[in-house]
Amino acid sequence: MDEVIARVAQAIVAAERILLITGAGLSADSGLPTYRGLGGLYNGHTVEGLPIEEALSGPMLQRDPALCWKYLAELGKACLSAQANAGHYAIAELQRRKPQCWLLTQNIDGYHRAAGSPMERVIEIHGELAPLYCQSCGAVDTELAEHLSRPLPPRCAQCAGVLRPPVVLFEEMLPEQAIDTLYAEVRKGFEVVISIGTSASFPYIVEPLLRTRQNGGFTVEINPQRTDLSGRVDVHLQGRALDVLPELVSHI
Repeated sequence: MDEVIARVAQAIVAAERILLITGAGLSADSGLPTYRGLGGLYNGHTVEGLPIEEALSGPMLQRDPALCWKYLAELGKACLSAQANAGHYAIAELQRRKPQCWLLTQNIDGYHRAAGSPMERVIEIHGELAPLYCQSCGAVDTELAEHLSRPLPPRCAQCAGVLRPPVVLFEEMLPEQAIDTLYAEVRKGFEVVISIGTSASFPYIVEPLLRTRQNGGFTVEINPQRTDLSGRVDVHLQGRALDVLPELVSHI
């Protein structure tokens, strides 16, 4: 493992443009449960018998905001009860050392911001849980924690409209600005791309990896298990991001 970490560290040192991609596994290292799958908040279905994707969807927020917010609140409470871990801080440190190191995250917990990653080089492809904003008048509300202890859905103090987080719910489009920024940077090219704690095969994750490898760059996956991405990268580092990333940064 030490030799492999040294190899990855050497590639990072030699590179100027780097892309880090983070997923739910990194937040899981903070003790934050994922919303789907084994060990998740709902194991795929809600107590109402709905697929969690339906409960946490844009149409459900419009049709039954109280039901949607019931599960948004569980996510919110989970995020607020945990905090950034050593992996998040190692990423922030790497971004400080490498001024052209970008971060693409699927996570909505805000831990990268809390750890000090420079937000001008962070692409939150699924948004964040805070601050809330009113769907009716657009007013911004920063009191997420307070709202989670009150009757749901949370209401706007100015117009009583239903508040929502700036997060991408199921059946909603990804944020156009985030997508545009990502592909603008991908077109410039990356020398190193590292996937951390995600097994997702969405185009916006796979394409940067494949394009970088095809162009002679170096690609890495950090994950405790092998995934669909494992056979498509140069190096698979088996382990938790919480453990691997600090060690990796210590070699740089």
